[in-house]
This record gives sequence, structure tokens and C-alpha cells, in this order.
Amino acid sequence: MIDLRFLRENPDAVRASQRARGESESLVDELLAADERRRAAVAKADALRGEQKAVSNKVKAAAKHERPALVAAAKELAATVKAAEADQAEADAAMRTAHLAVPNVVEEGAPAGGEDDYVVIREVGAIPQLENPLDHLAIGEKLGAIDMERGSKVGGSRFFFLTGVGALLELALLNMAVAQAVEYGFTPMITPTLVKPEIMGGTGFLGAHADEIYRLEADDLYLVGTSEVALAGYHSDEIIDLSNGAKRYAGWSTCYRREAGSYGKDTRGIIRVHQFDKVEMFSYTTLDQAHDEHLRLLAWEEEMLAKVEIPYRVIDVAAGDLGSSAARKFDCEAWLPSQNRYLELTSTSNCTDFQSRRLNIRHRGANGKPEPVATLNGTLATTRWIVSILENHQQADGSVKVPAALRPYLGGQQSLGGRDVLAP
Repeated sequence: MIDLRFLRENPDAVRASQRARGESESLVDELLAADERRRAAVAKADALRGEQKAVSNKVKAAAKHERPALVAAAKELAATVKAAEADQAEADAAMRTAHLAVPNVVEEGAPAGGEDDYVVIREVGAIPQLENPLDHLAIGEKLGAIDMERGSKVGGSRFFFLTGVGALLELALLNMAVAQAVEYGFTPMITPTLVKPEIMGGTGFLGAHADEIYRLEADDLYLVGTSEVALAGYHSDEIIDLSNGAKRYAGWSTCYRREAGSYGKDTRGIIRVHQFDKVEMFSYTTLDQAHDEHLRLLAWEEEMLAKVEIPYRVIDVAAGDLGSSAARKFDCEAWLPSQNRYLELTSTSNCTDFQSRRLNIRHRGANGKPEPVATLNGTLATTRWIVSILENHQQADGSVKVPAALRPYLGGQQSLGGRDVLAP
């Protein structure tokens, strides 16, 4: 949720954020009206309760002949108080609904517009000159690394098996990501993949894209699409200590996405699937440090991309393509030779205090009073990286070169193929 004090003092800034996102400014006015109504209802109920207490004290101190009239007045006032409290409860509910409807305020500098209005910040690495490159699925099948046919037989469309060197490649990649995270002070975490509604909702994932999330109705639990959800909930309803700097976690989890509305998009291979594994960075820091922390997360993502030696570009995602929780987002997109285009591999978002206000996560500020923290997230490696590694490092003899930094995590193998193939 956005800061109501900021809204009251800077309503035009929130309206401008809505315009940049391509969303309705009327939501801002509805929230302002709901906030005003709630504050008025609270003030009225408080005043009536004070009056009720005063009358009650008068009854206790009154002479016997004065009490009947005072008792009658007290009963009438009690009914008025009850009605005022009901009005306050209704105003609270209306205000929360209006509050939850307004997405995070876009950070200054983020490009306005929709999905295609991103800004390319930089391009890194030389695009490989490959003659008739194979796509990752053709390569993966030749290596005995990917089995889509049996994945579909077992789980349905968009499920798969990683087999032999495919499984080893993913484990190597994710272990390298965890090792890098630990090197930079992150606490490694194996996180729950089922979470309660209040945690899923607290992170902002039950809004416009709720239909992309798997829900277990019998248990009222949700399957996460990223360990960000569990890591955000880790410190819910807590006051955490940030006196020694940011708290950083690296969550390894299996992730699930329904991919609703993506029919026909990237259906071949393992680009857009229902289940995958990921190592996710997650930071809790102070609001004044959030911007710099965001740039650090991006730099750590780029360091991982450099280790796997693939060309990529960094884009500044447009406001209309941000999730409701994000104030700013940078994506790293790797080159995909078979399709002659870039493919998103990592994403890092600065959610400022939007999630922490919903989840009640605070720290003690300079004055010792609790105040909301900032939360940030960033992808360090996922199953999808295999797509880019296989395609960019394919060799003319059908093998795939293993990037030097990844070799220690694959038993020193320099290439996949030939004697290195470990098919089931």
C-alpha cells in the first residue's frame, strides 16, 4: 500500500504515477475521499465515546433524583456510539479496499508507457555469428537434456523433464548463483512453495494477475510463482534490525505459474512453462537506501550473466509494464540466436514500502520509532537460463561449450556432448 501521508501531501504526484502506468487517476480521488471519510468517522466515534464516558461519570456522581434522566441519556448515547462505530467499521473497510486498489508510486525517471515503451540502458557482449543455429529444444534433445514429450505425458502441456546433463546443468547454474549470493553476504534459504492468502496478497500478487497463480482451494493456500513471496512474508508483523545495513536473503525454490493468457506464446521448449526452479535475491533496507540497493541487485545479476558468457541487454521497464508492487524495474534480456531476439532472463524490482506496509514489516528509524522498510527483489538464476546457455554456446560439432565459471560446478566438464552426455 502507498503511504497515505505522501498521498495527502502529494496527490498530483500519485495522479502522475497513475498516468505513467496508463491507469485511472480516479482511483487516487476515490482513495482520498475514502481516507477523509474514515478520518471523519474515527473522529466522530472518538468524540462520542468521550462524551459517553463523561455521562457515565456523571451518573456515578449524580444524586438519586438526577440519575433516571442521566441513565436515559446514557442509553440514548450508547445507541449513537454503536451506530458511529458501525459507520467507522464501514469506512475502514471502504478505505482499505480503495487503498489496495492503488499501485505503488512509480519512481522518478522510469519511462512512461506500456510493454513496448521500455528504454534500453546498455547492451553487453558480442552476438555470436552462428550459421543455421538450432534452438534450445533441438540441442537439449540431442544431448539427452530435455524431455518435453514425457513431461507432457506426466504433467500436461508446458511441463518437462530435465534429464542427464540437463539436470546437472540446472543444479550447477543454481549452485553457482547461491555461491555468488553467499559471497556478497546473502543468507541462503530453501523457502516454502505454499503460502497463506495474506502473504500472497501482502506482496501484491492477488491483483490484476491473480489468474496466473495456482490456488489449492481445499487448503486455502497458494503455490508461489517466485520465492519473493515467501521471503517477503518471512519478517511479516516484525520490527527488524537494519542498524548494520540491509538484510539480504537468497531463496531457492520451485516456482509455479499458470501462464494464463499466454496461449501460443513461446510454447516450444522450456521458455514459458508451468514449473521451474529459481534463485531469487531479496533485500530489506531503509527507504533512503532503496535506490542504491536496487542498482546493487542489478549489478549482481549482470555479474552472473557475465559468468555464463552470454550477450545481453539491460532495459528500464516502462511504468505500464510494472507489477502493482514495483516502483521501478530493470530486466536483463539475453540474446536468443534461434529467434534472433532478446529473451528476459532476470528482473529486479524496487518495491519501496509498498509490500512492507501490507505485511507490517518495520525497523526503528533514527528517532527510535518504527517505520516501514523497503523491499527489493532480483533474479539470480532460473531454469530459463538453460535456453540461452545451450543456444549461445552451441558448437558446429553438436556439442555445447560450458562457460569457464560454470565448469567447477559440472565436475570440470568443458563441453556437453559426446562422452559428456548422461542420458536416462
